[in-house]
Amino acid sequence: MRTTLLEVLIYLLVLSLLVPMAFGQQKVSLTIEQSIQLGLENSKALHSSLMKTQAADARSSEVHTQRLPTIKLGGSYTRLSEVPSFDLGPFPPLIPNRVTVSQSIFNNYNMRLTLQQPLFTGFRLQSSSDVAEYTAQATAEDYHRDKADLIYNVQTAYWSLYKANEFKKVIDENVDQVKAHLKDAQNFFAQGIVTKNEVLKIEVQLSNVQLLQLDAQNSVRLAMIALNNIIGLPLDTEIDLASSIQRQEKEHGEVNALIQKALNLRPEMKGMELRVKAGESALTLARSGWFPQIYLTGNYYYARPNQRVFPAEDQFKDTWDVSLSVSLDIWNWGTTIHQTNQAQAQLAQSQDALSQLRDGITLDVTQDYLNLNHSRERIAVAEKGVSQAEENYRITNEKFKSGVALNSDLLDAEGSLLQSKWSYIQALVDYELADARLQKAIGAKESKSPN
Repeated sequence: MRTTLLEVLIYLLVLSLLVPMAFGQQKVSLTIEQSIQLGLENSKALHSSLMKTQAADARSSEVHTQRLPTIKLGGSYTRLSEVPSFDLGPFPPLIPNRVTVSQSIFNNYNMRLTLQQPLFTGFRLQSSSDVAEYTAQATAEDYHRDKADLIYNVQTAYWSLYKANEFKKVIDENVDQVKAHLKDAQNFFAQGIVTKNEVLKIEVQLSNVQLLQLDAQNSVRLAMIALNNIIGLPLDTEIDLASSIQRQEKEHGEVNALIQKALNLRPEMKGMELRVKAGESALTLARSGWFPQIYLTGNYYYARPNQRVFPAEDQFKDTWDVSLSVSLDIWNWGTTIHQTNQAQAQLAQSQDALSQLRDGITLDVTQDYLNLNHSRERIAVAEKGVSQAEENYRITNEKFKSGVALNSDLLDAEGSLLQSKWSYIQALVDYELADARLQKAIGAKESKSPN
């Protein structure tokens, strides 16, 4: 009985370990659009970029409040040590009795409500608000740039997996072809038509393509892990690609028009332009030290005793005051000059960065445009090569079976067919990725992404 119970426990333990292993791996079918959506939803880096945007917006709102009136309420209680009251007299006959002029009040209560409004700060508050606003807008453009980068990375991973799958299919097909070739050669060898060496050549060729088959299987696994990682799925998830590359021409227009479009749409360009504006506002901010600072302040007091009321009474009394204050730095050891020079230098750096970015975008669009056209031409050539290689293999295979073609000719035909199909797949994927790079380069892909 004990042995049976122990066996049951071991069986249940093994079953508990095997069931998760058997059913733990997920299998999903994803289109390219669904993959992009998953990537946008699950990316921690993109979420971090979004949080930077929200922090910059909050900072802008905080700085803007400095231009608005502030209201502060304060209160205090003070216990004083006991001292005699202030008395006069007696001075007969005018003041026959002793008179208390100011009584000693040992418990003091004070409340003050203060309203302050800046009237003129040498454009300091306005400039600070502008700097924060432009910085927040530039940070938002950084988020759009990060989003476009993520979309492109998902596309690259998706089509890389597609390429790996297609290449594996081609390799599997080639393995079947070589196996069929080997079977025919073995039959011919049995009939004395071909030599043992010819059979060995085919077996070597089969071993080579089987090694390629193993490499292709590993490439599929690695590409699938890479895609899972970037879209936020478990790394062991098996993905069935629901999208495929369609053989079609895409019109993009003339390169100069694309360059101008990129200069208008690229988030990096918008962000740098906003940072230049922020630098201009920062220069105005630095120069605010040359101007006076003017504030309007109002106070309302409710105190017991109220110091403005004489003689002092142990009662709550309210009073108020309004003041206009003006301050101007007469000498600060050149602080304003140094701050101005620093702001001018930083503005010049931003302007240079904007110019460099403009040149870089022009180069990116031009290169991506030329690469796209090159990839389009490669597809046409590769497609023609596949047709020729398939026909050459068909004819050579028939001749070999008929005994009028050499074994080496068929081996060459099989290798040529494998290479031509691989080149065609490579050309198709390269064209799709070149189109994605061009869309990213002109700043249009992020706007076309799913919401």
